[in-house]
Amino acid sequence: MGTTESYARLIRPVVDRVYGAARFAAAPRLKAFYAERGVDRGYESSFFSGVLARPMPATALADALVYTTGSMAAELAQGVTTVDASGTWHLTELGRELATYAQRATAEAAEELWSGGRGVLPGLAAVPRLAELVGRVLEHGLATGGPAFRAMSPPYEPDDAPPALLLVTRLGSLRHHRADAHRAAWRAAGLTAAEIRALPDGPERAAVEAETDRRDGPAYAVLTEAERWELLAGLGALPG
Repeated sequence: MGTTESYARLIRPVVDRVYGAARFAAAPRLKAFYAERGVDRGYESSFFSGVLARPMPATALADALVYTTGSMAAELAQGVTTVDASGTWHLTELGRELATYAQRATAEAAEELWSGGRGVLPGLAAVPRLAELVGRVLEHGLATGGPAFRAMSPPYEPDDAPPALLLVTRLGSLRHHRADAHRAAWRAAGLTAAEIRALPDGPERAAVEAETDRRDGPAYAVLTEAERWELLAGLGALPG
């Protein structure tokens, strides 16, 4: 399989597909739930794996929202969150209710997706093992992750969490290890968020991506080569 750097690049789109499909499948039920409560979806829905576990530091939130306006005005106005004097963000009771539902709804949608595969694929039967492997990567990645990843890991996991909830929640946190690596890479290249988004394919873009892989790869070093193949193949085989 090569180095952990090449593996990090290889698994990234697989992680994004699996997690993104679960989030997309959960969208209708989330829309209905939020409409009942008269609020809009915000950071508590996007970052539930972290904000349910701990308050979110200002630097972590700023990094996580770097490609957006970064405004938290709606969450504050709707009573979803508060911010203390240090800039740390805390869920309110309403915010915790919303984030808890977002986690559960995403897990339920994932379980439905993963139950619908062809009979020759393991589907849900593979999920406990995949969750275990991702959990090990998360733990190992704490040594190399940036502000957003450290805010999202270890993720919040209820005591009675089913395997689908564990996997989708852990994947949500794992994505931030690479996101931190990417931000660090383009910043080291002297670029801004707007500039990296507009940067075309070419040597400069390739250098940023290579540096991203270098920073992201160490998280996967905790797995043996066979386990890395197992994780890649197992996630790749999940429907959705």
